[in-house]
Amino acid sequence: MTQDILKTLFESYTGQQLSERNELPTSGSHRRYFRLKGGNLSIIGVLGTDFDENRAFITISRHFKEKGINVPTILAVAEDGMSYIQEDLGDKMLFDQLSLGRETGHYSSLETALLCRTIEKLPKLQFKGAEGLDWSVCYPQQEFDARMVDFDLNYFKYCFLKATGLEFNEIQLQDDFERFKSDLLEDKTETFLYRDFQARNVILKDGEPYFIDYQGGRKGPIYYDVASFIWQARSRFPEELKQELIRTYLRALRSYADVDEDRFNERLRLFVLFRTLQVLGAYGYRGYFEKKPHFLASVPYALDNLRSLLKTPFSTYPYLNGILSKLTNMPQFYENAEDRRLVVHVYSFAYKKGIPADNTGNGGGYVFDCRSINNPGKYEHYRQFNGNDPEVIKFLEDDGEVNVFLDSVYKLIDAHVERFIERKFTNLQVCFGCTGGQHRSVFCAEHLSRHLSDKYGVRVKLSHRELDIEKTL
Repeated sequence: MTQDILKTLFESYTGQQLSERNELPTSGSHRRYFRLKGGNLSIIGVLGTDFDENRAFITISRHFKEKGINVPTILAVAEDGMSYIQEDLGDKMLFDQLSLGRETGHYSSLETALLCRTIEKLPKLQFKGAEGLDWSVCYPQQEFDARMVDFDLNYFKYCFLKATGLEFNEIQLQDDFERFKSDLLEDKTETFLYRDFQARNVILKDGEPYFIDYQGGRKGPIYYDVASFIWQARSRFPEELKQELIRTYLRALRSYADVDEDRFNERLRLFVLFRTLQVLGAYGYRGYFEKKPHFLASVPYALDNLRSLLKTPFSTYPYLNGILSKLTNMPQFYENAEDRRLVVHVYSFAYKKGIPADNTGNGGGYVFDCRSINNPGKYEHYRQFNGNDPEVIKFLEDDGEVNVFLDSVYKLIDAHVERFIERKFTNLQVCFGCTGGQHRSVFCAEHLSRHLSDKYGVRVKLSHRELDIEKTL
């Protein structure tokens, strides 16, 4: 069993017997992550599928740690290099802490502070992280170069642009791509390019940002990571916040390099365009070719970024600029991103008071009966609490029946949501009922709501009817 090596690594390193192993969710990677526990210790175990990718992460992690950069400590590595264990930084992802801002488009002072605290650490990673780094371990290549630019521009052209049906002259477009590539490669710097610097790859530990998933990093220009972080499509940062983040970055950058702000902003704008095209290529591939419609639901957000960019034309690339203008005006992309999002209405309720009505007028949806799950409400101690309270959460999770129940729910609802996104439906209702509408149904409604919001980015309107609580994710 490949997982046995993690047990061996854990027990050899800690001197404790492994008592618990839980697999963690992943996004685009083929690597598998596990939270390993024994005694009072918790460690992350990783099963890799590519030796070179593992070597890149392990080597870069150790190098960054020596430079005082906030990354997980590598604790032990298997002899074949295919598995390793690392420090457990916890589950407090920056992405999750920004949910209200993403939903409303208005970021609180706390959310803004977290964003600024994160981006002000980027220059240290880019400059100190590059000092003495063995670039030969970088995966899959050592440097941001012409091939990388070609790959990403072709990704956009073949996986997104052609799939839209928009007609274009491939020769003229390629001429502009060549000019664009030359401009992107103008700077040659000894700095580290993270490649995927975004809120999902930042974990907050004791209020401090720690960085993960940089194994695709390489030598490259500083602008790429700034563009990735500030213009992430779904973040919907207001212009004022974008400018504050740029100012914060530049203040930190001055500790490592002289700064010409006008030139910096000019170069950054090119990389925002490049990153936006790369992201559209990724959405197109995942949506049109892998048939994952929730990626297509992200396209309007990226197109909104592109529209803002094109308010000042890219005159150096006239044909590309014209094609992108046509693209942003195509009817299927010109709807406001917010108007296209599916809204899932999730309720908890007590059966004795009736099933919640569907006020959208659509009918259908799901009603799940939670009464098969062991009920904490039958014990006097738990009657004063509800499914949001730690006491009830621990009872249900320790019992375990609720996890099996929700696994089945997720499979049904995920399929429904994906089809509804694909067909551009706007509403789906899911209800969880139990005896009093206080414990099991509340727990299940909360967990499904977070699951859907995190996985698909849909709007979730959550109502605990018997608790008189309503909120939007």
